[in-house]
Amino acid sequence: MPSSSFRDRLLLVTAAVLFSTGGVAVKAASLTGWQMASCRSGVAAIALLAVLPETRRGWNWRIVPVAAAYAATLVSFVVANRLTTAADAIFLQSTAPLYLLLLGPVLLREPIHRTDLFFMAPIAVGLAMFFVGAEPAVRTAPDPARGNLFGAASGLSYALALAGLRWLGRRDRDSGMAAVVLGNILASLAALPLALPMRSISTADAAVALYLGVVQIGVAYWCVTRAMRHVTAFEANTLLLFEPALNPIWVWLIHGERPGPWALTGGAIILLATLANTWRTKRA
Repeated sequence: MPSSSFRDRLLLVTAAVLFSTGGVAVKAASLTGWQMASCRSGVAAIALLAVLPETRRGWNWRIVPVAAAYAATLVSFVVANRLTTAADAIFLQSTAPLYLLLLGPVLLREPIHRTDLFFMAPIAVGLAMFFVGAEPAVRTAPDPARGNLFGAASGLSYALALAGLRWLGRRDRDSGMAAVVLGNILASLAALPLALPMRSISTADAAVALYLGVVQIGVAYWCVTRAMRHVTAFEANTLLLFEPALNPIWVWLIHGERPGPWALTGGAIILLATLANTWRTKRA
């Protein structure tokens, strides 16, 4: 029987692997980005309410702005994956810590320290690299320029969602998962007008939507909530970095999608800077 600490770490790695399959699954469907965003979040909301009892507690007015930011993240990330490469989408979302540092003094009254600048600079450079070289349109990434804008927007909205979850955590620890569920409900409803009409959904598309909602979000969040009770934030952040690292690999293996050199370089800089900052924060 594996030890409790090993099981908790294994749960986090499992969650990261499941999260990382989002790009390859979204690209496997024939639905538009808006249709997939609406279906995925609708299924996810039902799955989370069914799987996690804590999602049925802590519903109050404070979760609404946090849920709205998370909903924007969910929709923009799926649309980005339909328009640009999976690597660009996930790496651009991974710039959220940069925005979080900038928003901290305003939203959370957390000052920026001089050492934070050494972390912010490389992430800003990595972000800029996605907009330096123009990537050619391919079957799995038909509009990289517009997709990268949605990817950058998902990074900003994700930072707002993380700041909101931290704000909620200071007041009511039971509200965080409620905000996640409401975010999925809002995402499904917000994407629905642009998703219609959905005249027919193939069996394959329905299977993808069910996988994304039930497994890629529902089961993954179940793993995270169980593991976070016994794993430090440092370890959790480090293990969850498997998500952006694996995401483009699955898409390359399944769909043959190859991100450009600028995107790969920028993504590597962002991941390394995030890992270095996590390590620095742990030492501090």
